[in-house]
Amino acid sequence: MKKITFILIALITFSVSAQKKKKNGTVYVDHPGIELVNSFNKAFVEADVDKLSSILHDDFKAFNALSSNKKQVGTSKTAFIGQSKWWNANIDYFKISQDSPAYPDAIEYKQGGQLWIQTWENVYGVNKQTGVEFDMPIHRLYMLNKEATKILYLQDYTDRSNYRRMWDAWPSRDRENGTIYINHENINTVRKVLYSFLNGDTEKCYSFFHENSTFEDINETEILTLDDIKNRDKEMFSVWNLDSIDESGYPDYLEYDWLESKVVQSWWNFRMTRKSDEKKVVIKVLFMDDFDNDGKIIKRYMYYNGSLLN
Repeated sequence: MKKITFILIALITFSVSAQKKKKNGTVYVDHPGIELVNSFNKAFVEADVDKLSSILHDDFKAFNALSSNKKQVGTSKTAFIGQSKWWNANIDYFKISQDSPAYPDAIEYKQGGQLWIQTWENVYGVNKQTGVEFDMPIHRLYMLNKEATKILYLQDYTDRSNYRRMWDAWPSRDRENGTIYINHENINTVRKVLYSFLNGDTEKCYSFFHENSTFEDINETEILTLDDIKNRDKEMFSVWNLDSIDESGYPDYLEYDWLESKVVQSWWNFRMTRKSDEKKVVIKVLFMDDFDNDGKIIKRYMYYNGSLLN
């Protein structure tokens, strides 16, 4: 009896849930409204003022859908067409393309009789003045008239951080970003690392690195830990002798204002001899060492031609 009662309750619940569903329109993958939006994007890229004027309703408004400004009044038709002209004049390689595998939808709502087009696209271009690249996904909602001949509203979901990068880099807005040192304690630390290693004092060499330091080697596909480096060094120098390490040029210590980064970049010539056949090589190396506030190296980037060691 309990089993029968449970089944009846489940059926009733399912029936009630099913009855709660209410269709409120139709979604189309092909629709004149989608064609209109495609024409609009083409006209925007080309700054086709006449075409844009014919597509946008006189009372058209575009809104930043990510803005928290409750008093946002939107961008007018005239201003929006002005934006098209600006992009066309100031952006090289400008294009708006479908962000595959997504595709646009046309939604005809029953309630309110509204027609909306939603798109997932990608904007690409390079600003002529600054060289800042735009390569960003955008999601847009377009409200059209019932005849699908005019765009009434546009809701734009775009990450605007690239815009800030462009305006920050605009000509005449030069900005200092810290100080470069030719002599500094962190430069001394890098020298100590190299020459303690050259003289076989690996304990001292590795002591200048933070215990959780990481290493990025242009010849490796994975980020390495300090233990990985110790093991790799041991393996490498069982095959090669390290004859000398010579500074090439001079190192720089860069103390950045932005993010308060602390970096030593240094160039070296590693002179090495292979034990098996006395083959001699000179490996040119660039190190970029990130330091913490305590003077420990927390990350090392290594650039060199690893094929010379084959």
